[in-house]
Amino acid sequence: MFNIVLYQPEIPPNTGNIVRLCANTGASLHLIEPLGFHLTDKHFKRAGLDYNAAMVLKRYCSFDAYLENYKDSSIYLCTTKAENSYTSISFKPGDTLVFGPETRGLPNQILTSFPESQKIKIPMQANSRSLNLSNAVSIILYEALRQQSFLGLR
Repeated sequence: MFNIVLYQPEIPPNTGNIVRLCANTGASLHLIEPLGFHLTDKHFKRAGLDYNAAMVLKRYCSFDAYLENYKDSSIYLCTTKAENSYTSISFKPGDTLVFGPETRGLPNQILTSFPESQKIKIPMQANSRSLNLSNAVSIILYEALRQQSFLGLR
């Protein structure tokens, strides 16, 4: 239903938690290399449990390679540098939510290649840097699912 893109994720348990989230919501997970870990990492496997088999997980050598395959998808960059809240978007099935690596966020070259209307943030205290990646993905994905009346979920 929705596409979750992790651009160069670094922390195995975060990605493992997102695997579980995607498996339980029907979202597809797309990983942009290089990854900061191996998919055989024990922390990744522990966090993802046995959900890997219950979901769509794809890897791409670059963000451009992902874009080539999902040209018709509305793409939203999830970044603390956005002006718009994630609640200002009317999400549709097939939309793509892109998240950057835990320690540095999405690179400027990606951020500047999209209009401000496609950049969204989760409002936080003024002195806060960011939320945990798996928490941020959960918040925004569940808003998108809520807007679809949790279609296909029970």
